[in-house]
Amino acid sequence: MRRNGRTQGYVAAKHEERFENEQNFRMTEEEMRKALAMLQVEHRDLDIAISALTESGGPNLLQVARLKKRKLRLKDQIAAITDYLTPDIIA
Repeated sequence: MRRNGRTQGYVAAKHEERFENEQNFRMTEEEMRKALAMLQVEHRDLDIAISALTESGGPNLLQVARLKKRKLRLKDQIAAITDYLTPDIIA
């Protein structure tokens, strides 16, 4: 198996994601709600940062791409916690 930076980064990201998911299931509901609020604040902050960088028109395309990727990961984490906290209603 080839070990370049891209492969190692992918493996590390998957490991981090799995660890975060496992952590969420060990948290109490109150802790999960606090984590959800923090993730939502960070998501909003990233949105503001991305807008500011985009409006500046500088050569920060790589930084904008990284911030957008982080924002998407946060969105996925927010959705996972929200789904866990929201009871299933069978209609």
